[in-house]
Amino acid sequence: MRYLCLLLLLATACKQNTDSQTAQLYSAPHRPQIHFSPKQKWMNDPNGMVFYNDTWHLFFQYYPDSTVWGPMHWGHATSKDLVHWKEQAIALYPDSLGYIFSGSVVVDKQNSSGFGKDGKIPLIAIFTHHDPKGEKEGKDNFQNQSIAYSLDEGNTWTKYAGNPVLKNPGIKDFRDPKVSWNEQSKKWIMTLATKDRISFYSSADLKQWNKESEFGETWGSHGGVWECPDLFPMTDDDGSTIWVLLVSINPGGPQGGSATQYFIGDFDGKTFTSTQQDTRWIDAGTDNYAGVTWSNTNDRRVFLGWMSNWQYAQAVPTEKWRSAMTVPRELSLAKVNGQYYLRSVPVKELAVLDETASKEKIINSFNKKFEGPARLEFHTITVDGFSISLSNDKGEKWIAGYDKSTNSYFIDRTASGKKDFEKGFASRIVSKRISNNTGMNIVLMIDNASAELFADNGLSTMTSIFFPNENYNTIKVTGEPSFIMNSLSFTSLKSIWHK
Repeated sequence: MRYLCLLLLLATACKQNTDSQTAQLYSAPHRPQIHFSPKQKWMNDPNGMVFYNDTWHLFFQYYPDSTVWGPMHWGHATSKDLVHWKEQAIALYPDSLGYIFSGSVVVDKQNSSGFGKDGKIPLIAIFTHHDPKGEKEGKDNFQNQSIAYSLDEGNTWTKYAGNPVLKNPGIKDFRDPKVSWNEQSKKWIMTLATKDRISFYSSADLKQWNKESEFGETWGSHGGVWECPDLFPMTDDDGSTIWVLLVSINPGGPQGGSATQYFIGDFDGKTFTSTQQDTRWIDAGTDNYAGVTWSNTNDRRVFLGWMSNWQYAQAVPTEKWRSAMTVPRELSLAKVNGQYYLRSVPVKELAVLDETASKEKIINSFNKKFEGPARLEFHTITVDGFSISLSNDKGEKWIAGYDKSTNSYFIDRTASGKKDFEKGFASRIVSKRISNNTGMNIVLMIDNASAELFADNGLSTMTSIFFPNENYNTIKVTGEPSFIMNSLSFTSLKSIWHK
């Protein structure tokens, strides 16, 4: 009994020590309080996101030995509510075939892969093996697609002995497989980034793949390499099925550096087609990249992006960690002037963070001191110019708003704080308003080093990171003389790391 008590005391002490270390890490300057970031070191693209047995799995590009990019692993975190995250052990390590680049995870309910046993349903990870030696030697086939499986709900993984399952035909950029089951063709469909276009492959067993078609050579933005695609169906209000293809690009984003475009169209089980003529961005800000949606969520589409930009991601002024994810976002369709667009808004689950709220009705300005993460939301019945400023006692400020003369939303971080780490960071960016409604709905999610603007119920979205020398503690909303908010709420939010 004495020995048992000693073990319990040691276990309690170890847990308290671990909790203290975690609290210290997540209290560091600029550390996000309502966004996922790993405890330490480098992170970029979200990948392998899957919902299974009431658990949200987030895998991500991770380098555990440095705060700059290096040999890629798959980090892993889980959540029961899409809000609070628990970092797990590294899921996939580099091996003799190369680094572990982006990919996806599917639930193989029918055991088409044959990996399931004893009634256990396998989770299958499909990822890119990136061979750095082949790249250095100038080969053009150093990226290939491989798989791994898990029989314990993603806790441990076994790589397939027959890897790679899809060999490179001679394309330097051949990566980021997003796989889903297609009911129409009764096959698995792989959506793969192949240099300047997307290639579609099909398989009955996740091991043998056949090429079906290509899309994108003459579509969309081509300022850089295409990456991290995602293909999924959505249902319109009248019950019609509309297909959406996400494609990230670096460089070539609307504000410079990296960003994610999307295409509205149709997929017949083999070929994606689109009549969309313009280039559309899922987020017109500077800091939302490589975003994809969770699999195995039925008709619900939940999106998550990497909240950074390759233009300066490795130089931002954080010490023990680098970068965070956006808040999870709910995707839906909207029709404007006869054309379909994507909406994205913060998921409803984030409401569990609501702490204290102030509400106003029929005002034309707002000024409040605050501390910590928060959410601002207001509605107007007219479309007039306004600005939202976040500032601190050092005079540093970040500004967002709407310019009526150009019908554009904007973000200005020219005086936001630390900016010398990259010459293009301090900038003012704009994005044309999509909605033609006669009023506006604005939501701003505020964290220690980021703000995410959702305008017109998510038709226009802009994400921005910043690094003030002291946390912002004042928020102001001002507008033109005719600007009237018929309702406003400002809600303080609890940290996801300190329950």
